[in-house]
Amino acid sequence: MPQSPLAMAIHVFGLTGGIATGKSTVADLWRKRGLPVIDADELAREVVAPGSSGLGAVVKLFGAIVLKPDGALDRARVARRVFSDSSARASLEALLHPLIDDALKSRTQELARRGEPLACYEAPLLVETGRADAFRPLVLVAAAETTQVQRLLQRDATSEQEIRSRIAAQLPLARKAAKADLLIINDGTYPQLLAQADSALAEVCRRLNLDDVRYSIVPSGMPNRQGSS
Repeated sequence: MPQSPLAMAIHVFGLTGGIATGKSTVADLWRKRGLPVIDADELAREVVAPGSSGLGAVVKLFGAIVLKPDGALDRARVARRVFSDSSARASLEALLHPLIDDALKSRTQELARRGEPLACYEAPLLVETGRADAFRPLVLVAAAETTQVQRLLQRDATSEQEIRSRIAAQLPLARKAAKADLLIINDGTYPQLLAQADSALAEVCRRLNLDDVRYSIVPSGMPNRQGSS
């Protein structure tokens, strides 16, 4: 079983979810509470920045066609390439994940030096990559597929058929929920999401014997996969 990429006085728990479920919104709410949140997508951009060894490796894998005119990685082109090619996706993940892990370790070490006792790792593929156990408790943000579709129709200039294809390409949320410790259902209002996010963070702190007053939380109870309240 993969181990958490840190061995110091800071605990990193996981936050994951599906497309348009509200995972990033929950992460932003926690940042406002003072919780450090490390964004896996941000780390992924850092490791393929212009001039980096990571970018050179991606170009070697796919060719210079994945570069924009300014020399930056064309992430949309790469996404289209790997979307329907599982072999290309596996090769890209094998290349990037070690680099991202190194960047994550560096970020958590800096947080530990600052005296932070807790941080969140926001990543969409923790369950898919078999790394959920390295970031317990794992919090999942989920929503009904109809909710996901409506949000994406409002957000993106694309068709419903393409949206449903994108959702279908992801691991079903029910399978992610089976691996999660805490579940946030984001089918309601923003205040309802805020209340659930606060409750989830309070529960994470409770399980880790941390003082949630640090994050200005008023617990209101949090349903979860392990049966505790």
